[in-house]
Amino acid sequence: MAPPSPPVPRAPLSVVVITRNAADQLADCLASVAFADEVVVLDSGSSDGTVDLARRLGARVETASDWPGFGPQKQRAVGLARHDWVLCLDADERLSPQLQAAIPAVLAGTPAHAVWRMARANRFLGRFLRHGEGYPDWSVRLFRRDRARWSDDAVHEKVVTTEPVGTLAGDLLHESAESLEAYLAKQNRYTTLQAEALAARGASATWVHVALSPLVRFVKFYLLRLGFLDGLPGLVHIGIGCFNSMIKYAKLRALAQEQAARRRA
Repeated sequence: MAPPSPPVPRAPLSVVVITRNAADQLADCLASVAFADEVVVLDSGSSDGTVDLARRLGARVETASDWPGFGPQKQRAVGLARHDWVLCLDADERLSPQLQAAIPAVLAGTPAHAVWRMARANRFLGRFLRHGEGYPDWSVRLFRRDRARWSDDAVHEKVVTTEPVGTLAGDLLHESAESLEAYLAKQNRYTTLQAEALAARGASATWVHVALSPLVRFVKFYLLRLGFLDGLPGLVHIGIGCFNSMIKYAKLRALAQEQAARRRA
């Protein structure tokens, strides 16, 4: 009988996580990436024991005294990694078993791509959404850091690259534990940041944006992408999303009016 073939060498991997008061979520996140060669946690002033927990779990912890926004903070965390391949996670995310197997597999030998995306499943009102805008919510999270980087967006940040993007099997599970009230408060902050970013780029909003963007979003995600199959959570999720579309443009118009009033004063 021939001896078994030696295992194919795998490219070393750094997992990077940004945190702030994530002690309730971090353990499950890090448990799902036990195969990683290092874990780097970049913390922004946690007061709930996140830092001590991360160290006990074997992570290398760095701290940041400022908050430049989600995109710049995640890129800062990428820069702290020791390895070229990085997997970027939030503390309330964890890899499904299928995804835990897929990542080491694609890093063995010569990876077919330098940048990889994965489907993200979002838990909302007690269940994972599987349709509409809640799924597959494609997210680029695994990449060589010389071939991709995080955008400078303060919110709704994304990985930007000119490379072809591969697709991984399995789901990135977003296990948000926030209440509906907290979710609504976060969406209010996000729409403000989105409106400010649009205003900084010189964008403007008409009544058409305010009135029709919710309708377009509803048709696209709730009807065409079958969001109605997610039951009541799907209905509530798209309702909030449509409201956000309207409010974002309403806030953009309000900013323009405030700027015009200051110029006249």
